[in-house]
Amino acid sequence: MVRRLLVTACALLLVACSQPADLKASLQVADVSTGWFDAGIVDGKNKLVPSISFRLRNGSDAEIPYVSLNLIFRLADNGETHEEVFKQRLPLENKQTELITIRSQTGHTGDPPQTRQQILDHSGFRDMDAVIMVRQSASQWVELHRVRIERQLITR
Repeated sequence: MVRRLLVTACALLLVACSQPADLKASLQVADVSTGWFDAGIVDGKNKLVPSISFRLRNGSDAEIPYVSLNLIFRLADNGETHEEVFKQRLPLENKQTELITIRSQTGHTGDPPQTRQQILDHSGFRDMDAVIMVRQSASQWVELHRVRIERQLITR
């Protein structure tokens, strides 16, 4: 019994002290699609919010059971952070995540009769980028991917 506890403790210590995987080299961002989601009518105004869908794939032999994700929506014209969305412990089953869809809570609005397409085409419309950052445990955040949110309307 004591020996079994000692072996288990040593195994846990080895796992805890092992180097984390090189996430930048191991993970790829796949199946990326972006657009502006029709969030409906809010306070009498048509509302569009930035949206991104993607998967993370482990293309290496490194053991990566899960990652934490920080998705940052940034204004394209000045890089200012618009909103951050944090997801903890996303599992990589069969070396990939499920399809991940993240939408901002805030975006652009327009007064009716302005259509959603007119909001996207308006001269005051501000484009956004999505920045995908990942980490394991207490390691440093690593930027995996940056993409401009397409000016296309998403309804689902």
